[in-house]
Amino acid sequence: MQHRHFSKRLAAVCGWLVCAMIVPAFAAAAKPAFDIAPARAALQRLLPRQQAQFELLALDHGQGGDRFEIHGTAGHIVVAGTSPAVLLTGVETYLQQVARISIGWPGDSLAHLPISLPAPASPIRRDAEVPDRFALNDVDDGYSDAYLDWPGWEHKLDLLALHGVNEVFMPIGTEEVYRRTFRDFGYDDAQIRAWIPAAAHQPWWLLQNMSAQNLSTSGGPVSPAQFARRTALAQKIVARLRELGMTPVFPGYFGTVPPQFGAKHPAVNVVPQGEWVGFTRPDWLDPREPLYAKISAAFYRHQRALFGDTSMYKMDLLHEGGRAGNVPVAAAAKRVMAALQTAHPDARWVMLGWQHNPQIAVVDALDHRKLLVVDGLSDRYDGIDREKDWHGAPYAFGSINNFGGHTTLGANAGVWLARFASWRGKPGSALRGIAWMPEGSGADPAAFALFTALAWQPQPIDAAAWFADYATYRYGGIDPHATAAWRILAHTAYAMPAGEWSEPQDSLFNARPSLDVGTAAHWSPAAMRYDAAHFEMAVCELLQVAPAGRDSSAYRYDLVDVTRQALSNRARVLLPQIKAAYEAKDVAHFHALAKQWLDDMAMLDRLLASDPHFLLGNWLAHARTGTTEAAQQEYDQRAIVTHWGNRSGADRGGLHDYANRELSGLVSGLYAPRWQRYFASLEEALSTNAMPQPIDWFAMEQAWSHSHETLPTTAQGDAWRLAGEVAKRLGSCNDATMASDRH
Repeated sequence: MQHRHFSKRLAAVCGWLVCAMIVPAFAAAAKPAFDIAPARAALQRLLPRQQAQFELLALDHGQGGDRFEIHGTAGHIVVAGTSPAVLLTGVETYLQQVARISIGWPGDSLAHLPISLPAPASPIRRDAEVPDRFALNDVDDGYSDAYLDWPGWEHKLDLLALHGVNEVFMPIGTEEVYRRTFRDFGYDDAQIRAWIPAAAHQPWWLLQNMSAQNLSTSGGPVSPAQFARRTALAQKIVARLRELGMTPVFPGYFGTVPPQFGAKHPAVNVVPQGEWVGFTRPDWLDPREPLYAKISAAFYRHQRALFGDTSMYKMDLLHEGGRAGNVPVAAAAKRVMAALQTAHPDARWVMLGWQHNPQIAVVDALDHRKLLVVDGLSDRYDGIDREKDWHGAPYAFGSINNFGGHTTLGANAGVWLARFASWRGKPGSALRGIAWMPEGSGADPAAFALFTALAWQPQPIDAAAWFADYATYRYGGIDPHATAAWRILAHTAYAMPAGEWSEPQDSLFNARPSLDVGTAAHWSPAAMRYDAAHFEMAVCELLQVAPAGRDSSAYRYDLVDVTRQALSNRARVLLPQIKAAYEAKDVAHFHALAKQWLDDMAMLDRLLASDPHFLLGNWLAHARTGTTEAAQQEYDQRAIVTHWGNRSGADRGGLHDYANRELSGLVSGLYAPRWQRYFASLEEALSTNAMPQPIDWFAMEQAWSHSHETLPTTAQGDAWRLAGEVAKRLGSCNDATMASDRH
């Protein structure tokens, strides 16, 4: 814009001959910093009716970081930014702060976007406060939807760009890199494919936790056609990331080898890695071995041929209990880094901050300028000092507020707001980014919006002001009941403290039945992490939102999600009552309470069915579509959310229900039948004065994973009326509130 104005002024004051020489030379120098076409294409997908009203301009980075600027008049909004992705971040900021609507993950209020876009009252400028804005967990592909198609991924990338992310972990297609690499080192194709699990379980194979060899499967090894499909999808994803100016973060090679590698290469040092929660881990090739350098070179060569180069590679040595054996980890780390730098000079090694990872010996052995630790525990524990823990290595402030893709709502959001500002501002801070890393993405739109906003706010965010603003643009306008609902949520589910957990409690409806069960997933909080009774009041407020505010997908999603959570929380009140009735041998009371529990679950399933994001049919749809391996893929997708893997992993390892979630069809198809069977066994025990008969839960779960029943993929029922039924069932709203709900 400034260049164009300068050219006009120059033409006005210079002679014809001088201008003939100067203006073309200046025009050549004023070449745009990048192609805005990918951002324009994204707007055409996201805002087809209004996209032409945006003028997009490319800004040069200069010596600074990313930034965007917004100004304009009604119907002509100018957004300038330093990359196509940053342009989209500017557009989302305009939508939120000026048009007062938003595109969330999931849910939007685009129905309230006016045909003619309003002008900003004054220019808006935002600068990225940190250069690294990383997203996606190592296991996101497994827990979010391993069979997501290209349109789904395209939208996912658009959403990440809208919210300011510039680095995205991208493991899809790495199985083909391994397949090609180890065919160069003595393995045939069948051996490699027998080692690599199906897509939903591949993340843990890449982490060196397990392989396909002792994983219960359906349909045999992954076919060459599936490898080809995943590779083609990955190529599209990587190409789009580059078009948007975002960095794909690829898995690097740190020494994982297939079975019998030591037998094929008896002269090299191969370290057995033992077990990971009931699964045999792949072996680790000592990176000091000359053969490691050769395999690494082949790995990076094949990766480059398939996906090109990038500047960030993620690897974690000895993840979750791996064994170093006789290998000094510092020396191993140096060799891994040397192999990476040989293939990709100046690339950064990205490591996950998790449990005891990265080991300080690894951090100290490496050039910190070529490291980035994406911290998964920034909000979980107290007394954390990452500069001390990692000796000044650069890190990204991160959160894993969701494990296994649980549908439970909430986060340690207050901890984010306090710690991010404090850690970034302290003397000698090594914080240089954010890392959004829920194990399953796309399940908590408020948490995603707030966490990613950290990177673009120069001052600490005020929680009360942020949630009030969010309530407005989330539903497309000011509504006092929406504001009140989000004030309640801000004080409950989004005000959980640090200390032990970074996620909320999960649902007892989803647990393997027991009268003493406190959690569905083995590694989840066993008690409420906020005031459940106060939380329920948010349902009452959402039900009173004016009819004009109820017509967005954002409102429907939130109403179902918050109401679902309130009903699930009540299970923690009801189960002790059921236990007391059973122990008192009060058969009638036990039967009545058990019926209430099952009726609650039936109500929950009907509520979930009213929004497409909570349908099991949609969770399975991509796995079921368009391939001859649909049965194998569906089993893979079903297994990951129930028994996870084989009996050893599910029962002895504790992985059953690790990825539990509340979906219509899963609640009615597995969770409710489990509890119904359990209550029937207890009633029989009461009537016969005998011990209850043991139930093989794994067999029941695996039978469900092998099923192929027809499931709805479109929502059924009125979410608002169903939420009102739940509120009446819970008795959480007063008579005046429920009366207003009928209007």
